[in-house]
Amino acid sequence: MKPLEPLSLPTDPAAWGAWLDDRVRGSLQQAAAQIAALKATAPAAVAILDRWNDAEIALRNADAITSLLSAVHPDASVVVRAEEFEVEVRRFANDLHLDRDVFDQLSSLDAGALGSGARRVLEDALRTFRRSGVDRGEETRVRVRALNERETELSQAFSRNIRDGRREARVPAAALAGLPEDYVADHPVDRDCTVVVTTEYPDVHPFLTYSQDDEARRAVANEYFNIGWPENDQVLGDLLRLRRDKAQLVGYASWPDFDAELKMIGKGAAIAEFIDRIAADALVAGQRELAVLAERGAVDGITTIDVSNWRYCFEAVKREQYGVDAQQVRRYFDFAKVHQGLLDVTGRLFGLTYVAVDAPTWHDDVTSYDVHLAGADGSSQHLGRIHLDLHPRDRKYNHAAQFDLVPGVRDRQLPEGVLVCNFPRGLMDHDEVVTLFHEFGHLMHHVLAGRHDWVAFSGVATEWDFVEAPSQMLEEWAWDASVLQMFATDDAGTPIPGELVEQMRAADEFGKAFGARTQMFYAALSYRFHLEVPDDLTARLYELYPEYSLVAPLPGTHFHAGFGHLEGYSSAYYTYMWSLVIAKDMFSAFDPVDLFDQTRAHRYRDIVLTAGGSRDAADLVADFLGRPYDTEAFTAWLNR
Repeated sequence: MKPLEPLSLPTDPAAWGAWLDDRVRGSLQQAAAQIAALKATAPAAVAILDRWNDAEIALRNADAITSLLSAVHPDASVVVRAEEFEVEVRRFANDLHLDRDVFDQLSSLDAGALGSGARRVLEDALRTFRRSGVDRGEETRVRVRALNERETELSQAFSRNIRDGRREARVPAAALAGLPEDYVADHPVDRDCTVVVTTEYPDVHPFLTYSQDDEARRAVANEYFNIGWPENDQVLGDLLRLRRDKAQLVGYASWPDFDAELKMIGKGAAIAEFIDRIAADALVAGQRELAVLAERGAVDGITTIDVSNWRYCFEAVKREQYGVDAQQVRRYFDFAKVHQGLLDVTGRLFGLTYVAVDAPTWHDDVTSYDVHLAGADGSSQHLGRIHLDLHPRDRKYNHAAQFDLVPGVRDRQLPEGVLVCNFPRGLMDHDEVVTLFHEFGHLMHHVLAGRHDWVAFSGVATEWDFVEAPSQMLEEWAWDASVLQMFATDDAGTPIPGELVEQMRAADEFGKAFGARTQMFYAALSYRFHLEVPDDLTARLYELYPEYSLVAPLPGTHFHAGFGHLEGYSSAYYTYMWSLVIAKDMFSAFDPVDLFDQTRAHRYRDIVLTAGGSRDAADLVADFLGRPYDTEAFTAWLNR
């Protein structure tokens, strides 16, 4: 069989528009042809499910490229075209799941006569059709179709307003006191003795962490927590109402009930129970940590720990009480070394080899690698290709995420994934290193799970409240001294001292309950907004702050307008903490003295990661651990 080749991307920057047209149009035509063949197949024939898989492959291909290019392409006209195609692709998918003829053909199959994989694909497909309202009256289907189209428009608008909503604060040059030298060098002083600080991550986070000017920090935080305002207030309100109406149209009491059905948690009410349980478990320790921050803040005249100053106080506590000076830590984390170190660590851990390729991409910042898996007999299998787009630029997606470029399917197409982040080009904070490891975990999941016959199982296709667990577990390797010493060296080549890493770990332990409460605030916002659909989003936001968060908001800010996860995660932001519970349990199976133990690492790779969505996440974890997962490791971590 001829080896599979990665997707050929344009070599001419001017060719992207036409190439995108061909890629999407061709994929949608293929999907339409397969659906027509499915309808023409005799009822109860197994070929129906094969045609369904073929159509799903084509549709996934179209969806992947539009989602990626709308987030990363530097040409505004290509972004606009990708967004237009996003609408078209989603319309195709929505209409497909409302097509009664397709539903009837799939329903004609005898699930009991199918193999386990095929049966799982069929059951999941039929469930999706029913959740779309295909088995309801024509009036309901027409209404659902209209709501689906409007939801796509609103989701795009919400994300676009965040992506394009870059803001700036002009602060006195003296406010750079305390910032790293490279940061100061990158922020030239204007003739009026001011500097501009943007709301991009590499700008805003260091400033809020290191600047000694309380007023300037508030000015920067005010801009950062108003990204997307005021436009997204109306957009989000419309989106919340639409989701509620759609869920109720197809028989669910609320959007969280509709959304939770596909997740490990199962029911909407269980989300609230989980949020409140974690918030309660973290309260006492979190208040104790808050008191330490408040005591330190008082030294600088800070009377209230709020969103503009908690990072500054936290950094001061780490430096003064734990001996961890983040600016000194940064000198060990040069971006280029971290970049290569990440490849070395994950390659050794999972038995992978990364081969740099000079492949055309959408921007010169992107680095590309072919990924090969070493066999026990010394052979090498080409698994797929990854693309790393790791630095900020105008109009680029301004968070950190893994995007699909191509979903892998056995003997048909190689998986290709893209890591999209916004890291500095020079020195990195350690928390940025942790984020890079986390996001790379998603990329590994995508590539390793790209060899299934059914595209429904390909890549990160597990229940959404398990999706973060493998990435959260990979973060542990970014906290191990022996691992970090592989690549974390200063200018003289001296590795980061093990004693410093232990101090960093102790300092990180200090804020975990405080951080858990912050996560539960985000989760409560996500859940409550979708359950209650409040008329005044800002008012409800400010009610939720004291109930869950340990830090106060800045008056006049509107965090919800820039909280991009409300679009993708909708009511399910709880999944980060739910996944962390499982991640801590899975990590307990590794030897902390030897994190590169091949038996454990490869067993985890083969049982959990390569499985993709072929089995329920709970079963995968139970197979790996030899028992059902539990909360003991998480509880011990939270309370130690």
